[in-house]
Amino acid sequence: MNGLLTDLYELTMAAGFWAAGKWAEPAVFDLTLRRLPRYRNYVLAAGLEQAAEYLRGLAFTAEEIDYLRGLPQFAGAPADFFPALREFRFRGDVDAVPEGTILFAGEPVLQVRAALPQGQIPETYLLAAITHQTLIATKAARVVLEARGRPVIEFGTRRAHSAEAGVLGARAAYLGGCAGSSNTLAGFRYGVPPMGTAAHSWVLSFPHEIDAFRALQRVLGAATVQLVDTYDVCEGVRRAAAVGRPWWGIRIDSGDFVALSRAARQILDEAGFPDARILISGDLDEYRIRDLLAAGARVDAFGVGTELAVSADAPAMGAVYKLAEVGGRPAAKRSPEKTTLPGAKQLFRFPVHDVVGLASEPCPAGAVPVLEPVLRDGELVRPHPSLAAIRERARAALDALPAPWRALEPAMPYPVHISEALQRLAATT
Repeated sequence: MNGLLTDLYELTMAAGFWAAGKWAEPAVFDLTLRRLPRYRNYVLAAGLEQAAEYLRGLAFTAEEIDYLRGLPQFAGAPADFFPALREFRFRGDVDAVPEGTILFAGEPVLQVRAALPQGQIPETYLLAAITHQTLIATKAARVVLEARGRPVIEFGTRRAHSAEAGVLGARAAYLGGCAGSSNTLAGFRYGVPPMGTAAHSWVLSFPHEIDAFRALQRVLGAATVQLVDTYDVCEGVRRAAAVGRPWWGIRIDSGDFVALSRAARQILDEAGFPDARILISGDLDEYRIRDLLAAGARVDAFGVGTELAVSADAPAMGAVYKLAEVGGRPAAKRSPEKTTLPGAKQLFRFPVHDVVGLASEPCPAGAVPVLEPVLRDGELVRPHPSLAAIRERARAALDALPAPWRALEPAMPYPVHISEALQRLAATT
């Protein structure tokens, strides 16, 4: 239902629309990337599936409506507004960039065409759904690129801002290129490969470290990853090697990763296990991974938690949701630094630049329109693509992104132009 999962002013405006006779007035709303997050040259769009499903289920229960009746802000609302809420459903159209699409500052992400309250009430949820997963997917893409082909596992649910944020973050991280997640529900719900074996408490629960290793291997067999840094790392590696096959390898969760991974590699090789892999975890991000590999760390995989789950260096995104057309009339803000563009829009992608234009414009030669139909009359145009297909789209987009924008270092803004038709409309609005 989720009718109350919005800011109060969305609902007070809805009451005002009813009172003003604007309940059925057609409108267009844009969700636009006003500016990139800090330290980002691009973002990787994510969260559309959740946004669409929210709209498909948007409604108010009798209990929710009774709650609104009792709020002082609705004391002056017309009595017939509340029965209208009981029948409220989203019956509009949505176009959006597909998940896994790379976007830049100033570009539209999603567009809603619906009756005015149907477009207004969803603002809060749509911004939250898109911005959260987009931030995590983008962070994951950066981490994965710096891992240089080594698997990255998302470990961050325990550090996420809520348990559900951890589940959706795991989805977004997989979309962005992570090999899997420690979050089991993300595996069940979205097909994200679940990964993980045991914590330090497992080792500490046994009187001897090697007993813990043997017991774990009896349960997990070839999937066993022995956690070797509970006591002394090198001794832990030797004991893991003494247990031997079948196993995947070892995990080091603390210490000097360069020195310890080199020492572990030597111990494993000399013990006859050149195929045993080394996973490291603990306060990792793309910068630390880059530096560890540059320093010669012998690492086969990475577990990344906190920094990924909260996109720690760029935890917010300047996305906005604004009215672009109402009653057939274009609408735009003029306030300094927060100016918006009027009209229903399309994003046209050329090989080396993008153009934001009007949805009514023909697609220019050499360009591809990026926004695609998602909902018509409140229903899906087509089933949601699989997460695996979205992940592949993201991988291909990242591979095609020119190196300056793919790098960690800040790049010049990607060329995003405004079409002549949109410029003319903006000048006269």
